[in-house]
Amino acid sequence: MSMKSNTRYRLLLGAAASAFAILQLGLIGCARAQHSDYSLSVRLPVEGEFPSLGGATSWLNSGPLTPAGLRGKVVLVDFWTYSCINSIRTLPYLRAWAEKYKDDGLVVIGVQAPEFSFEERIDNVRWAVNDMKLSYPIAIDNEHAIWRAFDNEAWPALYFIDAKGHVRHHQLGEGGYGQAELIIQQLLNEAGKDGFDHRLVSVDARGAEAAADWRSLKSPETYVGYERSDNFGSVGGTARNKSRIYATPTELKLNHWALSGDWTVGKQGAVLNAANGRIIYRFHARDLHLVMGPATRGSAVRFRVLIDGRPPGVAHGIDVDDQGNGAVSEQRMYQLIRQPNPIVDHTIDIEFLDSGVEAFVFTFG
Repeated sequence: MSMKSNTRYRLLLGAAASAFAILQLGLIGCARAQHSDYSLSVRLPVEGEFPSLGGATSWLNSGPLTPAGLRGKVVLVDFWTYSCINSIRTLPYLRAWAEKYKDDGLVVIGVQAPEFSFEERIDNVRWAVNDMKLSYPIAIDNEHAIWRAFDNEAWPALYFIDAKGHVRHHQLGEGGYGQAELIIQQLLNEAGKDGFDHRLVSVDARGAEAAADWRSLKSPETYVGYERSDNFGSVGGTARNKSRIYATPTELKLNHWALSGDWTVGKQGAVLNAANGRIIYRFHARDLHLVMGPATRGSAVRFRVLIDGRPPGVAHGIDVDDQGNGAVSEQRMYQLIRQPNPIVDHTIDIEFLDSGVEAFVFTFG
């Protein structure tokens, strides 16, 4: 879910450092003069040819697209997965760019490359695309074939392809939106398009799509499944792939978590076997999210959130009320806490009133 890295990408990023520095200097001026015309041109090296999209298992919002069929268009490919907070916070910009530049030759393509098995289900992805109001083409990459063709390493990751079918730039992870739009504009200019408004888009990102409060963010994403779990605080650790009664410790350190009740911890997540099970996490962030869903499709699981033993009140997230009440009915990311300043350490206690929830990962913002 978070950005990954390897030597190849560090070398590529280093090779383009001079171009990035120029772009960053340009952004400072642009940010201070949003209503002025400006242009920016830097050398963007050719990183390779437009890889195949043929590995898509299906497409949403479009028929199958190919590099040959997209020749003459500037293409922005976004690798994402719909329950990933890092991907979600990028969506306002992708929607804005797709709308602003569609008549000038930009095609935005989302490549839905699943992290969890529930993200492979086309009905789940179709629901998410509709709920997130994404109208641009979405390639379903359940086998990660397109991911491998691009040699990709991150959610989200943006690849910028010029009208001649060359990959000219890529960036991994969130942020750099002004830089990204300037690159789109430059590639459109190279393709002979210059009739668009050169001012950068302004987005009104709300709910889970709002940018993270990076200054106060001191909690890392934390997986519940045993494959990538860290800082588990219940006595005795996890019992893999079998039912066990867990108990919470008397005290949790920051960024540690625990289970209470009858759970089965699997590779990707944990399933609650009996009602009134709990997950407790000690965190420091403005926002707390939990990716979860009903283990049985079509069912709903009621839950209640407490923060430091009390209803969240004004600190409730978009998926709970001020008393902390909510229900899990889809397999997705749920925002449980969005607290006002000042941001300090808190303990969240999530009690599931029904059995059958499956929890995957905590993320923060």
